[in-house]
Amino acid sequence: MNLALPALVPALLALGAAATLAAGKKAPGLARPLAIVPVAVSAVLALVVALQLGTGQALDAATRLTPTGGPDIALAIHLDGFSSLISVLVGLVATCVQVYSTAYLKEDPRYPSYAALVSLFTAAMFLVVYSGDLIVLLVGWEVMGICSYFLIGHHWETADARSASLKAFLVTKLGDVPFLFGIFLLGADARSFRIPDVLAAATDGKLGHPTLIALLLLAGVAGKSAQFPLHTWLPDAMAGPTPVSALIHAATMVAAGIYLVARLLPVFLLSGAALVVLAVMAAVTMIGSALCALAQDDLKRVLAYSTVGQLGYMAGALASGDREASVFHLVSHGAFKALLFLAAGVVIHAAHTNSISAMSRIPGLRKRVPDAYWTMGIALVALVGLPPFAGFFSKEAVLTAAEHAANGEAMTNGLGPASAVPEAAGWIVLISAALTALLTAAYATRLFLLAFHSPAVAAVEAPAADHEADAPYSPELDEADPATAEPPAMRWPLWVLAIPTMGFGVAGLRSDWLPALLDGGSLRPSGVTAVTGTGLAVVGVLLAYGAWRSATARLGAGRPSPAGVGRVPEQAGAPAAEVIAADPGRTLLGPLFGPARHGFGVDRLYSALFVRPVVGAARLVRFLDREVVETYVRGSGAGANLLGRAVRLAQTGNAQTYLSALLACVVLLAVLVAV
Repeated sequence: MNLALPALVPALLALGAAATLAAGKKAPGLARPLAIVPVAVSAVLALVVALQLGTGQALDAATRLTPTGGPDIALAIHLDGFSSLISVLVGLVATCVQVYSTAYLKEDPRYPSYAALVSLFTAAMFLVVYSGDLIVLLVGWEVMGICSYFLIGHHWETADARSASLKAFLVTKLGDVPFLFGIFLLGADARSFRIPDVLAAATDGKLGHPTLIALLLLAGVAGKSAQFPLHTWLPDAMAGPTPVSALIHAATMVAAGIYLVARLLPVFLLSGAALVVLAVMAAVTMIGSALCALAQDDLKRVLAYSTVGQLGYMAGALASGDREASVFHLVSHGAFKALLFLAAGVVIHAAHTNSISAMSRIPGLRKRVPDAYWTMGIALVALVGLPPFAGFFSKEAVLTAAEHAANGEAMTNGLGPASAVPEAAGWIVLISAALTALLTAAYATRLFLLAFHSPAVAAVEAPAADHEADAPYSPELDEADPATAEPPAMRWPLWVLAIPTMGFGVAGLRSDWLPALLDGGSLRPSGVTAVTGTGLAVVGVLLAYGAWRSATARLGAGRPSPAGVGRVPEQAGAPAAEVIAADPGRTLLGPLFGPARHGFGVDRLYSALFVRPVVGAARLVRFLDREVVETYVRGSGAGANLLGRAVRLAQTGNAQTYLSALLACVVLLAVLVAV
């Protein structure tokens, strides 16, 4: 293989980012082609690299970048089935996002800088995927963090975007500090930062501190991949543009942490304690995020919590020792989650709101966005995990991996002994993943029914940009505002992503392709997990549908719902704007609805434990600096000033005065000496 091709993929995107930024002011018309062409070419090159590499092959090449006095830093490329598969996903999603953004941000004056950052963001992810050296990988890892800060805060004129971008940066950096130490310790133990050397050292048992290394690396993974307890930044990151959300949630940033653990899984298999910690982290992440998603009103926040939960599935597969199942679900999820976000962007574009309850009061919304309606339905079915869509096969692969681990038969595929995975980790993942399957089906069904199938009324309130309904909505809005239509640039990426969403899952059934591309194990679901997982998903759908039907029936009868959410005023002449769509999530969660809606108070807890003490300490330092230190500084200056004035008064220019003072001082000194 020509090594220039994989090196050209991130380099081309970085050059495209620079060109887009440079052309933004001087030639704005070139910004869009400069944004689309490099990422499309990079996607094609990534596919060519994957095809040339083939299945069951690996390629390593390195050039020493700099001596360090210890392990050298090398400009290295490491290609195998995992990197090939994920690079194709990154290229596909990034291309769809760039094309989609040309219409979504058509009137945005800051589009050139946005497009340049998206290209740089994608280049950094390619660098992480292709890098064969942990230090170079770390460069791409940190560049993604910086780009996410600017992209999430793209609408910096709003307070939500500013606070969300700062929160994302700080929380991910909080995890990156121990992550950095973990890389240094790993390089010191393996005597190299080269990934093949690190894996060889792990396989030969030459790592002296495997548990400490694994836990330090998990801190960075928790930050980047939004795992509990560092998951809180991801739902707030929805303040950024919707295409950015699709890119972050599907193919970059959050995928980087899962990819890193999958790449270094032999290191984690040396520590059963680290695998149990990862399993517990994944279990809490899965269940907690699914409960939160069931209570959210913001469409993008529902999808954000959904991403957190699906990342928990991937982490659970890794805790079960099966990186094939984890990466399978990573790629499958990347396709349908990108589709979900881009379809949600179309719906938000047409409805002028993120609020699901506000959408439910817009008559005929699904008829105005038919492409988004159907593709979102396809993606939600894949998210629920119903056959024959991709989500079913990848989710069942995770459940099967957990089942094998629980039985002491972990599918490590030669990366380590099956006994290296504690059975407790398998049981934790299996039980939590099964419960999450039910909850995922419930919140996906709730979202679809509330947004598109709530009973319409003749006159409703309009959804406003701040998620409230405070102005009369009219069906003529679409005719007056062409932005509510589905532009072609926002339509065809949906159907492009719908193809792998529907068909990619069957690739896991062919042992001569996807399994051979990865570790060579089996990705076929077992009968027990397939029946259990699908059955729980169906139960979740039926529960949400039953709660929704019950609530809409109460609406039609004019009776208040038990939760007090949906009601039709019984008084004659009452304004129709008081008709509020009942929320089945409130019925299903009961007393948990309020806490789940606010993320179970994790943000408040962090504010009380960390933010307030830090702010208080900062105020104390400010007080000490301004009122104590500066007081002494000002006092010393004032004293010197007063002394100068006194000396100036003594300078009369009269020689007799000077002699008299001199004589007086001599006499005084003589008296003092005599005494």
